[in-house]
Amino acid sequence: MTGYGFDLPPMASPDVMVQRNALAEDTCRALAQAGIPVFRGDLGDKSEGMPGAEVHVDPLVVGGVLVEWNTEPELTTSAVDLLAGGVDPSDLPHAIRHHETVHVCMRDALLGILASAGFQAEKADGHTYGTAVFVTGFQT
Repeated sequence: MTGYGFDLPPMASPDVMVQRNALAEDTCRALAQAGIPVFRGDLGDKSEGMPGAEVHVDPLVVGGVLVEWNTEPELTTSAVDLLAGGVDPSDLPHAIRHHETVHVCMRDALLGILASAGFQAEKADGHTYGTAVFVTGFQT
């Protein structure tokens, strides 16, 4: 889309996307085996927006499989509503701090579970993906 004055990042090839989709399915299976509620958010799963681990494939060349934790809508809504109303970043309300703590704790738990199952996983770039886990493959 260079005609509009910006370049879109390059997309992964179809072969790479097939590999990533297989990795995403393996990731879902491993999390489900651990008792974690999990769904594929990129496939329009009816569970989308429900609490649990949301797995999706990033289609960019530098992408991979991402796992994000979703809380109950009540917790998310209360934090978002407070942020929308404006808050002092040096004195965040409890609901915002709690929401963030839940996401960080669940990210760390997901990292540990996936590593134990043999996956290569790391914290995703926080500026781009927040508290997501980035899964790139299996450990050899």
